[in-house]
Amino acid sequence: MKRKVLVIAGATAVGKTSCSIAIAKQFSGEIINGDALQVYRGLNIGTAKITAAEMDSIPHHLIDTHTIEESYHVKSFQEEGRELIEAITNRGHLPIVCGGTGLYIKSLLYDYTFSDQAKDEDFIIFLGTLSNAQLFALLKQVDHKACETIHPHNRKRMIRALEMAHLGDKKSDIIDRQEHKLCYDAYLIGLTIPRDQLHQRIEQRFALMMKQGLFEEVEGLVKSDPNIWERQCFQAIGYKEWSDYFNGKATIAQCGEQIIKNTKRFAKRQDTWFRNQLPMHWYDTQTDDWQKRIMSDVEQWLQTKGDGNHG
Repeated sequence: MKRKVLVIAGATAVGKTSCSIAIAKQFSGEIINGDALQVYRGLNIGTAKITAAEMDSIPHHLIDTHTIEESYHVKSFQEEGRELIEAITNRGHLPIVCGGTGLYIKSLLYDYTFSDQAKDEDFIIFLGTLSNAQLFALLKQVDHKACETIHPHNRKRMIRALEMAHLGDKKSDIIDRQEHKLCYDAYLIGLTIPRDQLHQRIEQRFALMMKQGLFEEVEGLVKSDPNIWERQCFQAIGYKEWSDYFNGKATIAQCGEQIIKNTKRFAKRQDTWFRNQLPMHWYDTQTDDWQKRIMSDVEQWLQTKGDGNHG
């Protein structure tokens, strides 16, 4: 019998956190953070990290577990997340994965395996000299299938795919070897909202972040770590845009405008990814009874035997 796992996903600012708390209260749940950045201590306002008050005594996991000097990857999340699912279930509680990092969530739920490959440092250095366009063109030559799922501006993923192909195990071949089977009896909730309203929420949330001290948070991190702009966590939206201000190339207002613009684009990509990659059950948060329907559907799912895939 498969372990039951509930997932709450969707675009940034759509309302996942408050939904997860309500469900956890109703069904004795513990929440596993499914956001790649909230594992980092010190990245609080810019990640919209849940506060202790907002947790409302609900146990939360994989929040503030790593320093900004550390690199945190999908494999780490998969290993830690699966251990937590086991522990939470053994306590008689419901594991609830809540977040917007799609690949992390998918790797946790499905039979993803990761190969531990050696590194060719000279080849990595060579790839670092290429532009994004050159990287994508090279990837088309050596693993054209991988180009179907990697954005031509996602430099990190292009380099990783090229490195894998160079070492003899193409990314697309590794994916093809997966059976794409759910490891859990999972029910996946996708929250959605009309795009114009989501954009308005993103703008309002950024304004609130600035009032809460987002700029001061970034300024403090910059002062405390001279290598901050090279850190993996500072390549994220909400942080990377501030480099132009600290390099004297933009004003605070211009950086803010760029963050809002990038966040809106990211939200669109998130929504598209979840719709194409995972078998979600979608709920429009602008309908009157969306919360009631979620509670009813989750209760019905919990009453079924854990031997099927409710994706």
